[in-house]
Amino acid sequence: MADPRDLMQRYCDGDAHAFRELYSLVAPRLLAYLMKMARSRAVADDMLQQTFLKVHRARAAYVRGADPIPWMYSIAHRTFIDETRRVKRAIVQNVGDEVPEVAASITGEAADVREEPIDPELSRAALDALAQLPEQQREAVVLTKLDGKTVAEAADIAGTTVGAMKVRAHRGYEALRKLLGVRPAEPRKAAGGTS
Repeated sequence: MADPRDLMQRYCDGDAHAFRELYSLVAPRLLAYLMKMARSRAVADDMLQQTFLKVHRARAAYVRGADPIPWMYSIAHRTFIDETRRVKRAIVQNVGDEVPEVAASITGEAADVREEPIDPELSRAALDALAQLPEQQREAVVLTKLDGKTVAEAADIAGTTVGAMKVRAHRGYEALRKLLGVRPAEPRKAAGGTS
């Protein structure tokens, strides 16, 4: 796999082929992230295009040698926030309680790539519970659990501290457990202890 740092530097130097490689490397990951946040393929596709337009416009600000992926996630995240605010301002009436269909499973894999069948009721319940979380908690859960980012990577993407990301993620996990009716695991007793 090509090094994203090298591809980004070549792209900044005007190499169109490097941009195509970088796009094919990063776009699926950003799209999955945006779909989890927006819960709509059409909206996520639009935001992905907006993200890459912003990346193109801001490429001169890219710090050469730095990993461009967290930078791109940050741009995608800001694009999501901007779009969410724009839509909230534009809503004139409530269009109902219908939740848009999501083409990715709760694990983040494309729906047509799954190896094991996933219980659709469980998936819908998990997605509905995720949608009920406050935005910052939902983002923390999506980044750390569904996208597999480290807490430090998630904090970098969200533009916050590691400590704040840990708190958001923990609160999000706890809220999801309550919403899904899952009890926390009981602590194990030490071996050889008496009851």
